[in-house]
Amino acid sequence: MTAPLLWLRPWLWLGGFVVLGLLLWLLGPVLTPFAVAALLAWVADPLVSRIEQRGRSRGTAVTLVFLMMSLLVVLIVLLLVPMLKTQIEQAGEWGPKLGVWITGTAIPWVEARFSVSIAAYVDPAELGNLLKAHWQQAGGVAANVIGGLSKSGLAFLALVANLLLIPLVTFYFMRDWRGMISAVHELIPRPLEPTVVRLARESDDVLGGFLRGQVSVMIALGLIYGVGLSLIGLDLGFLIGMIAGLLSFVPYLGTAIGLVAAVIATLVEHGDLFHLVLVCAVFSGGQLIEGFVLTPWLVGDRIGLHPVAVIFAIMAGGQLFGFLGILLALPAAAVFMVLLRYAHERYTQSLLYREDRDGDGVLEGEAEGPPADEAGDTRPA
Repeated sequence: MTAPLLWLRPWLWLGGFVVLGLLLWLLGPVLTPFAVAALLAWVADPLVSRIEQRGRSRGTAVTLVFLMMSLLVVLIVLLLVPMLKTQIEQAGEWGPKLGVWITGTAIPWVEARFSVSIAAYVDPAELGNLLKAHWQQAGGVAANVIGGLSKSGLAFLALVANLLLIPLVTFYFMRDWRGMISAVHELIPRPLEPTVVRLARESDDVLGGFLRGQVSVMIALGLIYGVGLSLIGLDLGFLIGMIAGLLSFVPYLGTAIGLVAAVIATLVEHGDLFHLVLVCAVFSGGQLIEGFVLTPWLVGDRIGLHPVAVIFAIMAGGQLFGFLGILLALPAAAVFMVLLRYAHERYTQSLLYREDRDGDGVLEGEAEGPPADEAGDTRPA
């Protein structure tokens, strides 16, 4: 019976993964609040354990951390959301200004600089109307979504129920996190238990290094850019800065996009060299703070996910499983990267890779020690 079971084991694992993927695809909307709550509980568990080690009970530690998380969410909603709302409303009025700047400043400068004639191919009125129409269309997306939710009572109730369910489930997950981990641990087949536990710890380090480190850097960098650009007088400075910071998980992408957007906004609003220098100073200062302060302090030498892996995981998860797939993309990517390294390790130790070596890792025909005629007394005569 042992040989058939060994032969069936890979197919049983494959069938289990297929069934799991099918369930995620079918139950995505229902599982979304539970996935959010599980991620929040996982992020908060180290802090709960630290408070518990100082003599507090598990219930007290969970309550303190839960109150801290709730207060943080309330502060974000009260402080950042109104500010971003104002910035988005200002962006809706910024389209016509951009059209005037393109036709009145940018095109004449290009023609004078490169001795080309492009003004004949650009209709200022048509360009302004086009930008205005697209800006209004983009600004109306949120209104259409909110209007659709208000008209559909069931959809609105489902949204409210999910939002109320997340903190409740998060609290229970935080309280019973160790018990759930122990229950999963008991289900692992005993021959695979050491390997699975090691890979699970490595996955936790990879995902933790990204979420607890890189996300903190992204938010801090967004605040630095946003506050800096606002202080130098850009109307859309905070919005541009936050976008640049949140895109900084891809090296140089957030900085490049934010710098280009800030330069264009500066040329439209001010049009002088002084403000351009200030914009460059804000982004240069942000890069210095990130490289010498934020990354060493918040990330350190912890293992993170490669930016390409993060982008692909998020896009693939959203395409396959919708919003639930986006939430589970980073944990899945962390596990996949750890499994890939483990597979590489096993491959380099296998006979397929080392077919010219014996079981002790020595080349066939290679002596394990010095030749007999060279193994004698090496002391000087």
